[in-house]
Amino acid sequence: QVQLVESGGGLVQAGGSLRLSCAASGRTSSTYVMGWFRQAPGKEREFVAHIRGSGGSTTYADSVKGRFTISGDNGKNTVYLQMNSLKPEDTAVYYCAAGSLWGASYYYTAYSHYDYWGQGAQVTVSS
Repeated sequence: QVQLVESGGGLVQAGGSLRLSCAASGRTSSTYVMGWFRQAPGKEREFVAHIRGSGGSTTYADSVKGRFTISGDNGKNTVYLQMNSLKPEDTAVYYCAAGSLWGASYYYTAYSHYDYWGQGAQVTVSS
């Protein structure tokens, strides 16, 4: 089992920045990919970014590319999502997720392919 705890959400004005953290505990050695998803009210959960494998290959949704950066600190078993130039449409609950099996980049853009989830962190961007 892997436990995930997100932190760092909050309220920010448009154009501002926030950094989300996701601390993993338990059988973290079995983790192959860490991802971020978000879900706005009335909408489906959507992929934001993921980081895979020992090399830390990253993939981003087009909507956040160039504004968000995902990174990992293996020593702390923590994954970060640095969010810059935030827009009101970025408002959502952000979820951290972990997957155990090897998979291609596109495979892990689907939330159903992840094994573990955090409780979510609210991000609100005011206009």
